[in-house]
Amino acid sequence: MKFLSRFGLRALVESFTLRVIVAAVLLPFHLVSLSAAAGQGPNQCTKTSQDVLKSCNSGVQNNYWLAIGKCDNLPSKNERDACGQQANQDKKSGSEECKAQFAARQEICKTLGKDAYNPTINPADFVDKIDNPYFPLTPGTTFVYEGITEKGNEHNEVRVTHDTRVILGVTCTVVKDTVKVDGVLVEDTIDWYAQDKDGNVWYFGEIALEYDGGLVVGLGGSWMAGVDGAKPGIIMKAHPQVGDLYRQEFALGVAEDMAQVLSLNESTTVPAGTFQDCVETKDFSPLEPDIVEHKFYAPGIGNVQTVDANTGKHLDLIGIITE
Repeated sequence: MKFLSRFGLRALVESFTLRVIVAAVLLPFHLVSLSAAAGQGPNQCTKTSQDVLKSCNSGVQNNYWLAIGKCDNLPSKNERDACGQQANQDKKSGSEECKAQFAARQEICKTLGKDAYNPTINPADFVDKIDNPYFPLTPGTTFVYEGITEKGNEHNEVRVTHDTRVILGVTCTVVKDTVKVDGVLVEDTIDWYAQDKDGNVWYFGEIALEYDGGLVVGLGGSWMAGVDGAKPGIIMKAHPQVGDLYRQEFALGVAEDMAQVLSLNESTTVPAGTFQDCVETKDFSPLEPDIVEHKFYAPGIGNVQTVDANTGKHLDLIGIITE
């Protein structure tokens, strides 16, 4: 999900901030209908996948020629040859990744159907609290997770703030998510969630700051519903059923997380306790087809464990702090 622009960090920050500001000014604070547009083609899902494939391949080509330009500027022939070989390998890997992403999107289309993804967002359909039993967000609550992951010794704190942010006319709860690896801050994220009257919890976007050596080095995965074609998704259904497949976020080429319900009655034991009747989901993204996580949501608590399906490494709830 780390599809960063080739421009500098400052340009990234300025560009994203400008789009957010413009959206906040222009988006109406009343009914926002994102229903299917008139004249929609017979298979918008597949066509969208094809369009993104073309964009991905173009990006690979652009990166290749930029790399070759850098190679040509090296002082010795040996350096230029080695650099060119690496550029060709990167081009091949990039093309294969584009194909894998396309295949993953096509699999999603087989399940979700041919229609364009256009959820209808009506502010009047949302409530001012988030009390879904599998994803409750009570302001003043902090969920603390720890585990040994591929990154190292990970410590994750998810704090539900008292702050709100209006997006597409909907008042969203602001959640602050920080990740430290081996005691060093690597990610600081602000997420926006809201619950509709039926009990579904929607995800309206995030600002994800990536850190290296104490400095912000990226905004990979940042998006806001209503900006640059991004649309909200469902992070947790009101009444999840086995087999349910749904989009958690939709910002093409930036954030395309999906979830599928695997079970409704799992049990798991973590440092915070043993939890029964958990909802288990498979979480994945066509942007990173090889990465799959299984998440366990306990009733009345929310997420209690995240397991890497490939390595078995997991991040566990160790405690909940309330103000």
